[in-house]
Amino acid sequence: MSRTNFDEELKLMHLDIIKMGALIEEAIKKSIKVLEPEHRDLASEVEAGDKNIDALEKLIEARCLKLLLRQQPVARDLRAISTAIKMITDMERIGDQASDIADIAARPESASITKFAVHIPVMCKIATEMVSASIKSFIDSDLEYARATMLRDDEVDDLFDIVKKELIENLKTGTFEPDAVINAMMIAKYLERIGDHAVNICEWVEFYITGVHKHTKIL
Repeated sequence: MSRTNFDEELKLMHLDIIKMGALIEEAIKKSIKVLEPEHRDLASEVEAGDKNIDALEKLIEARCLKLLLRQQPVARDLRAISTAIKMITDMERIGDQASDIADIAARPESASITKFAVHIPVMCKIATEMVSASIKSFIDSDLEYARATMLRDDEVDDLFDIVKKELIENLKTGTFEPDAVINAMMIAKYLERIGDHAVNICEWVEFYITGVHKHTKIL
């Protein structure tokens, strides 16, 4: 494989990652909309979309392996490929968690969640923004953007703590059905995990740009 072809394959890899990023962002947004009675039908769309996300993960992985096998990449190229492989694992998990949220949101007992779990839509907004920013930081090789995005995880964690306290209080007062409260807690936990996956992606972006992941220097 010539250097020109290699660079073209790298560009296609980036485009596939952008496409996968758009799919998982859409999945997160749709999954929360399922809580609204008029949008219950979106649950099946999220489930179908998750299959597309899984297929795209396999495509990107195959493209990355092809690049590794057919070319001897320089250090930065190798980091780009390694980062892509690690990123798509987190991105695929985000897709799974969005699908899980949609499944929970579509349950009949979840219909009242938006009446008492008012911070969940805010958590969803921030988590979606973090996912979008983490992928953009890779595409743009923007280290500061990646680091700033990681800091936003505190916002999601703080909101998760608020939701937990509110839901515990709700269980005590018995204002809403326990099953609805438990479902709200599960949704909040999945959103918190999505934020964590966005942080993981940013950490791999940092590795891609600097050659350092956490406290270990590689390449």
